[in-house]
Amino acid sequence: MSNSPIRVAVTGGAGQICYNLLYRIANGDLFGSDQEVAINILEITPAMQALEGVAMELDDCAFPLLTDIVLSDEPNVAFKDINWAILVGSMPRGPGMERADLIKINGPIFTSTGKAINDNAASDVRVLVVGNPCNTNSLICMHNAPDVPKERFLAMTRLDQNRAMTQLAKKTGKTVNDVKNMTIWGNHSTTQVPDYQNVSIAGQPATDLCDLDWLQNDFRTTVGKRGAAIIEARGKSSAASAASAAIDAVKSMVTPTPAGESFSMAVNSDGNPYGIPEGLIYSFPCRSTGNGDWEIVEGFEHDDFLKEKLDASAQELVDERDVIKDLLG
Repeated sequence: MSNSPIRVAVTGGAGQICYNLLYRIANGDLFGSDQEVAINILEITPAMQALEGVAMELDDCAFPLLTDIVLSDEPNVAFKDINWAILVGSMPRGPGMERADLIKINGPIFTSTGKAINDNAASDVRVLVVGNPCNTNSLICMHNAPDVPKERFLAMTRLDQNRAMTQLAKKTGKTVNDVKNMTIWGNHSTTQVPDYQNVSIAGQPATDLCDLDWLQNDFRTTVGKRGAAIIEARGKSSAASAASAAIDAVKSMVTPTPAGESFSMAVNSDGNPYGIPEGLIYSFPCRSTGNGDWEIVEGFEHDDFLKEKLDASAQELVDERDVIKDLLG
Protein backbone atom coordinates (compact mmCIF):
# COMPACT_ATOMS: atom_id res chain seq x y z
CA MET A 1 0.00 0.00 0.00
CA SER A 2 1.26 3.48 -0.92
CA ASN A 3 2.58 5.70 1.87
CA SER A 4 1.76 8.84 -0.16
CA PRO A 5 -1.99 9.32 -0.51
CA ILE A 6 -3.29 10.99 -3.65
CA ARG A 7 -5.42 13.96 -2.60
CA VAL A 8 -8.55 14.44 -4.70
CA ALA A 9 -10.88 17.43 -4.56
CA VAL A 10 -14.50 16.86 -5.53
CA THR A 11 -17.01 19.69 -5.86
CA GLY A 12 -20.76 19.46 -5.45
CA GLY A 13 -20.19 16.80 -2.83
CA ALA A 14 -23.76 16.62 -1.50
CA GLY A 15 -25.25 16.10 -4.97
CA GLN A 16 -26.44 12.91 -6.63
CA ILE A 17 -23.41 12.40 -8.88
CA CYS A 18 -21.01 12.72 -5.95
CA TYR A 19 -23.13 10.40 -3.84
CA ASN A 20 -22.24 7.76 -6.42
CA LEU A 21 -18.69 9.00 -7.03
CA LEU A 22 -17.16 9.57 -3.60
CA TYR A 23 -17.54 6.02 -2.34
CA ARG A 24 -15.93 4.61 -5.46
CA ILE A 25 -12.94 6.93 -5.07
CA ALA A 26 -12.59 5.91 -1.44
CA ASN A 27 -12.91 2.23 -2.35
CA GLY A 28 -9.93 2.37 -4.73
CA ASP A 29 -11.82 2.33 -8.03
CA LEU A 30 -10.02 5.45 -9.23
CA PHE A 31 -6.34 4.80 -8.55
CA GLY A 32 -6.24 1.12 -7.65
CA SER A 33 -6.53 -1.19 -4.71
CA ASP A 34 -3.08 -0.38 -3.31
CA GLN A 35 -3.19 3.43 -3.51
CA GLU A 36 -4.30 5.44 -0.49
CA VAL A 37 -6.47 8.50 -1.12
CA ALA A 38 -7.48 11.64 0.74
CA ILE A 39 -10.63 13.48 -0.32
CA ASN A 40 -11.36 17.20 -0.10
CA ILE A 41 -15.04 17.97 -0.70
CA LEU A 42 -16.37 21.41 -1.63
CA GLU A 43 -20.01 22.44 -1.30
CA ILE A 44 -22.00 25.64 -1.11
CA THR A 45 -22.76 26.80 2.42
CA PRO A 46 -26.48 25.82 2.46
CA ALA A 47 -25.56 22.21 1.59
CA MET A 48 -22.87 21.74 4.24
CA GLN A 49 -25.19 19.92 6.63
CA ALA A 50 -26.08 17.38 3.94
CA LEU A 51 -22.38 17.05 3.17
CA GLU A 52 -21.73 16.21 6.80
CA GLY A 53 -24.08 13.28 6.36
CA VAL A 54 -22.19 12.11 3.28
CA ALA A 55 -18.94 12.26 5.24
CA MET A 56 -20.50 10.30 8.09
CA GLU A 57 -21.35 7.54 5.63
CA LEU A 58 -17.83 7.59 4.21
CA ASP A 59 -16.53 7.17 7.74
CA ASP A 60 -18.96 4.33 8.41
CA CYS A 61 -17.74 2.42 5.35
CA ALA A 62 -14.30 2.11 7.02
CA PHE A 63 -12.50 2.19 3.68
CA PRO A 64 -8.93 0.93 4.22
CA LEU A 65 -7.55 3.27 1.55
CA LEU A 66 -9.22 6.49 2.77
CA THR A 67 -6.79 8.44 4.96
CA ASP A 68 -8.47 11.84 5.30
CA ILE A 69 -11.67 13.76 4.54
CA VAL A 70 -11.79 17.56 4.39
CA LEU A 71 -15.17 19.29 4.12
CA SER A 72 -15.36 22.97 3.21
CA ASP A 73 -17.39 25.71 1.59
CA GLU A 74 -14.19 27.66 0.91
CA PRO A 75 -12.40 26.92 -2.40
CA ASN A 76 -8.99 27.87 -0.98
CA VAL A 77 -9.41 25.15 1.64
CA ALA A 78 -10.93 22.54 -0.64
CA PHE A 79 -8.17 22.80 -3.27
CA LYS A 80 -5.26 22.88 -0.84
CA ASP A 81 -2.47 20.49 -1.88
CA ILE A 82 -4.67 18.48 -4.24
CA ASN A 83 -3.30 16.27 -7.02
CA TRP A 84 -6.60 15.84 -8.84
CA ALA A 85 -9.75 17.96 -9.01
CA ILE A 86 -13.03 16.49 -10.22
CA LEU A 87 -15.35 19.45 -10.68
CA VAL A 88 -18.89 18.15 -10.54
CA GLY A 89 -20.69 21.08 -8.95
CA SER A 90 -22.29 23.60 -11.30
CA MET A 91 -25.56 25.45 -11.66
CA PRO A 92 -28.03 23.17 -13.51
CA ARG A 93 -30.02 24.36 -16.47
CA GLY A 94 -33.50 25.41 -15.48
CA PRO A 95 -36.75 25.31 -17.47
CA GLY A 96 -36.66 27.70 -20.40
CA MET A 97 -33.05 28.67 -19.74
CA GLU A 98 -30.92 29.27 -22.81
CA ARG A 99 -27.51 27.64 -22.98
CA ALA A 100 -25.84 31.07 -23.12
CA ASP A 101 -27.59 32.02 -19.85
CA LEU A 102 -26.30 28.86 -18.20
CA ILE A 103 -22.77 29.62 -19.36
CA LYS A 104 -22.93 33.13 -17.92
CA ILE A 105 -24.25 31.85 -14.57
CA ASN A 106 -21.55 29.21 -14.25
CA GLY A 107 -18.77 31.53 -15.39
CA PRO A 108 -18.05 33.14 -11.99
CA ILE A 109 -18.10 29.72 -10.27
CA PHE A 110 -15.33 28.40 -12.49
CA THR A 111 -13.45 31.68 -12.40
CA SER A 112 -13.06 31.41 -8.63
CA THR A 113 -12.38 27.69 -8.90
CA GLY A 114 -9.54 28.26 -11.34
CA LYS A 115 -7.99 30.91 -9.12
CA ALA A 116 -8.20 28.69 -6.04
CA ILE A 117 -6.62 25.77 -7.89
CA ASN A 118 -3.88 28.04 -9.19
CA ASP A 119 -3.07 29.35 -5.72
CA ASN A 120 -3.45 26.21 -3.61
CA ALA A 121 -3.14 22.95 -5.55
CA ALA A 122 -0.07 20.73 -5.71
CA SER A 123 2.32 21.32 -8.59
CA ASP A 124 1.17 18.17 -10.40
CA VAL A 125 -2.55 18.95 -10.23
CA ARG A 126 -4.88 17.80 -12.99
CA VAL A 127 -8.46 18.96 -13.41
CA LEU A 128 -11.45 17.09 -14.85
CA VAL A 129 -14.60 19.17 -15.32
CA VAL A 130 -17.85 17.23 -15.19
CA GLY A 131 -20.32 20.03 -14.41
CA ASN A 132 -22.00 21.37 -17.54
CA PRO A 133 -21.41 23.07 -19.86
CA CYS A 134 -18.18 21.22 -19.10
CA ASN A 135 -16.08 22.22 -22.13
CA THR A 136 -16.51 25.94 -21.58
CA ASN A 137 -16.43 25.62 -17.79
CA SER A 138 -13.04 23.92 -18.20
CA LEU A 139 -11.91 26.73 -20.49
CA ILE A 140 -12.82 29.34 -17.88
CA CYS A 141 -11.07 27.40 -15.15
CA MET A 142 -7.95 26.97 -17.30
CA HIS A 143 -7.67 30.68 -18.09
CA ASN A 144 -7.99 31.56 -14.42
CA ALA A 145 -5.18 29.23 -13.39
CA PRO A 146 -2.28 30.68 -15.41
CA ASP A 147 0.41 28.87 -13.41
CA VAL A 148 -1.03 25.44 -14.21
CA PRO A 149 -0.10 24.01 -17.64
CA LYS A 150 -3.05 24.17 -20.01
CA GLU A 151 -2.84 20.48 -20.86
CA ARG A 152 -3.82 19.70 -17.26
CA PHE A 153 -7.42 20.87 -17.85
CA LEU A 154 -9.89 18.30 -19.17
CA ALA A 155 -13.63 18.09 -19.76
CA MET A 156 -15.57 14.86 -19.64
CA THR A 157 -17.01 13.32 -22.78
CA ARG A 158 -16.52 9.78 -21.47
CA LEU A 159 -20.20 9.45 -20.57
CA ASP A 160 -21.04 10.14 -24.22
CA GLN A 161 -18.44 7.57 -25.31
CA ASN A 162 -19.89 4.97 -22.95
CA ARG A 163 -23.39 5.69 -24.20
CA ALA A 164 -22.27 5.33 -27.80
CA MET A 165 -20.44 2.07 -27.12
CA THR A 166 -23.56 0.59 -25.57
CA GLN A 167 -25.77 1.65 -28.47
CA LEU A 168 -23.41 0.03 -30.97
CA ALA A 169 -23.13 -3.14 -28.90
CA LYS A 170 -26.91 -3.47 -28.59
CA LYS A 171 -27.44 -2.74 -32.28
CA THR A 172 -25.03 -5.48 -33.37
CA GLY A 173 -25.68 -8.06 -30.66
CA LYS A 174 -22.16 -7.68 -29.28
CA THR A 175 -20.85 -6.44 -25.91
CA VAL A 176 -19.15 -3.18 -25.03
CA ASN A 177 -15.88 -5.13 -24.78
CA ASP A 178 -16.10 -5.65 -28.55
CA VAL A 179 -16.32 -1.90 -29.27
CA LYS A 180 -12.94 -0.20 -29.72
CA ASN A 181 -11.90 3.39 -30.44
CA MET A 182 -15.35 4.92 -30.02
CA THR A 183 -14.56 8.63 -30.17
CA ILE A 184 -16.78 11.54 -29.26
CA TRP A 185 -15.58 14.71 -30.99
CA GLY A 186 -16.36 18.29 -30.04
CA ASN A 187 -18.64 19.68 -27.38
CA HIS A 188 -20.53 17.84 -24.67
CA SER A 189 -23.84 19.01 -26.10
CA THR A 190 -26.27 17.95 -28.79
CA THR A 191 -23.64 18.99 -31.38
CA GLN A 192 -21.25 16.29 -30.18
CA VAL A 193 -20.07 13.93 -32.92
CA PRO A 194 -20.03 10.16 -32.30
CA ASP A 195 -17.43 8.94 -34.80
CA TYR A 196 -18.89 5.96 -36.66
CA GLN A 197 -16.10 5.89 -39.25
CA ASN A 198 -13.16 4.94 -37.01
CA VAL A 199 -14.83 2.66 -34.45
CA SER A 200 -14.61 -1.11 -34.69
CA ILE A 201 -16.93 -3.79 -33.35
CA ALA A 202 -15.44 -7.24 -32.82
CA GLY A 203 -12.64 -6.26 -35.17
CA GLN A 204 -14.90 -5.04 -37.97
CA PRO A 205 -15.66 -1.45 -38.99
CA ALA A 206 -18.98 -0.25 -37.61
CA THR A 207 -19.92 0.89 -41.10
CA ASP A 208 -19.77 -2.77 -42.23
CA LEU A 209 -22.13 -3.90 -39.49
CA CYS A 210 -24.57 -0.98 -39.23
CA ASP A 211 -26.62 0.88 -41.78
CA LEU A 212 -25.06 4.26 -42.59
CA ASP A 213 -28.40 6.05 -42.32
CA TRP A 214 -28.81 4.69 -38.78
CA LEU A 215 -25.28 5.74 -37.85
CA GLN A 216 -25.75 9.26 -39.17
CA ASN A 217 -29.19 9.79 -37.69
CA ASP A 218 -30.72 7.58 -35.00
CA PHE A 219 -27.37 6.59 -33.46
CA ARG A 220 -26.07 10.15 -33.36
CA THR A 221 -29.24 11.70 -31.97
CA THR A 222 -29.77 8.93 -29.40
CA VAL A 223 -26.30 9.49 -27.98
CA GLY A 224 -26.58 13.28 -28.10
CA LYS A 225 -29.98 13.37 -26.41
CA ARG A 226 -29.50 10.48 -24.00
CA GLY A 227 -29.26 12.77 -20.99
CA ALA A 228 -32.60 14.38 -21.79
CA ALA A 229 -34.16 10.94 -22.29
CA ILE A 230 -32.98 9.85 -18.84
CA ILE A 231 -34.44 12.98 -17.24
CA GLU A 232 -37.76 12.28 -18.96
CA ALA A 233 -37.79 8.64 -17.83
CA ARG A 234 -36.32 9.00 -14.34
CA GLY A 235 -37.31 12.52 -13.42
CA LYS A 236 -33.68 13.27 -12.54
CA SER A 237 -30.50 13.75 -14.49
CA SER A 238 -27.83 11.07 -14.98
CA ALA A 239 -26.01 10.37 -11.72
CA ALA A 240 -24.62 6.84 -11.44
CA SER A 241 -23.60 6.76 -15.10
CA ALA A 242 -21.98 10.20 -14.86
CA ALA A 243 -20.04 9.14 -11.77
CA SER A 244 -18.94 5.94 -13.48
CA ALA A 245 -17.80 7.92 -16.52
CA ALA A 246 -15.76 10.26 -14.30
CA ILE A 247 -14.01 7.22 -12.83
CA ASP A 248 -13.37 5.89 -16.34
CA ALA A 249 -12.04 9.27 -17.51
CA VAL A 250 -9.48 9.62 -14.74
CA LYS A 251 -8.47 5.95 -14.99
CA SER A 252 -7.75 6.52 -18.68
CA MET A 253 -5.24 9.19 -17.69
CA VAL A 254 -3.48 7.16 -14.99
CA THR A 255 -3.46 3.83 -16.84
CA PRO A 256 -1.43 3.24 -20.05
CA THR A 257 -3.72 3.11 -23.07
CA PRO A 258 -3.56 -0.31 -24.77
CA ALA A 259 -1.70 -0.35 -28.08
CA GLY A 260 -3.91 0.67 -30.98
CA GLU A 261 -6.68 2.04 -28.77
CA SER A 262 -7.84 5.49 -27.72
CA PHE A 263 -10.37 7.18 -25.43
CA SER A 264 -12.47 10.33 -25.68
CA MET A 265 -11.43 13.41 -23.72
CA ALA A 266 -12.03 17.10 -24.22
CA VAL A 267 -8.64 18.80 -24.08
CA ASN A 268 -7.06 22.11 -25.02
CA SER A 269 -6.84 22.35 -28.80
CA ASP A 270 -3.33 23.55 -29.56
CA GLY A 271 -1.79 22.68 -32.90
CA ASN A 272 -3.92 19.56 -33.25
CA PRO A 273 -3.91 17.64 -36.52
CA TYR A 274 -7.64 17.98 -37.24
CA GLY A 275 -7.97 21.70 -37.96
CA ILE A 276 -9.91 22.58 -34.81
CA PRO A 277 -9.33 26.22 -33.74
CA GLU A 278 -6.69 26.65 -31.07
CA GLY A 279 -7.77 27.50 -27.56
CA LEU A 280 -10.97 25.45 -27.44
CA ILE A 281 -11.58 22.60 -25.02
CA TYR A 282 -12.62 20.10 -27.68
CA SER A 283 -13.05 16.34 -27.47
CA PHE A 284 -10.58 14.20 -29.43
CA PRO A 285 -9.34 10.61 -29.52
CA CYS A 286 -6.55 10.54 -26.95
CA ARG A 287 -3.92 8.21 -25.57
CA SER A 288 -2.01 8.29 -22.28
CA THR A 289 1.18 6.70 -21.05
CA GLY A 290 -0.50 6.45 -17.64
CA ASN A 291 1.31 9.33 -15.95
CA GLY A 292 -1.60 11.77 -16.24
CA ASP A 293 -0.51 13.17 -19.60
CA TRP A 294 -2.25 12.75 -22.94
CA GLU A 295 -1.70 13.04 -26.66
CA ILE A 296 -4.18 13.35 -29.50
CA VAL A 297 -4.22 10.30 -31.76
CA GLU A 298 -3.55 11.24 -35.37
CA GLY A 299 -4.70 9.59 -38.57
CA PHE A 300 -8.46 9.41 -38.06
CA GLU A 301 -10.24 10.12 -41.36
CA HIS A 302 -13.75 11.47 -41.76
CA ASP A 303 -16.32 11.56 -44.51
CA ASP A 304 -17.97 14.82 -45.53
CA PHE A 305 -20.89 14.27 -43.16
CA LEU A 306 -18.62 13.91 -40.15
CA LYS A 307 -16.36 16.79 -41.20
CA GLU A 308 -19.36 19.10 -41.31
CA LYS A 309 -20.47 17.98 -37.85
CA LEU A 310 -16.97 18.39 -36.36
CA ASP A 311 -16.85 21.95 -37.67
CA ALA A 312 -20.34 22.72 -36.35
CA SER A 313 -19.41 21.55 -32.86
CA ALA A 314 -16.24 23.65 -33.01
CA GLN A 315 -18.30 26.68 -34.01
CA GLU A 316 -20.63 26.13 -31.06
CA LEU A 317 -17.61 26.19 -28.75
CA VAL A 318 -16.34 29.37 -30.40
CA ASP A 319 -19.75 30.94 -29.79
CA GLU A 320 -19.70 29.80 -26.15
CA ARG A 321 -16.22 31.26 -25.74
CA ASP A 322 -17.50 34.58 -27.04
CA VAL A 323 -20.19 34.61 -24.35
CA ILE A 324 -17.62 34.42 -21.54
CA LYS A 325 -14.64 36.15 -23.18
CA ASP A 326 -14.52 38.75 -20.38
CA LEU A 327 -13.74 35.91 -17.92
CA LEU A 328 -10.71 34.65 -19.83
CA GLY A 329 -8.31 37.43 -18.89
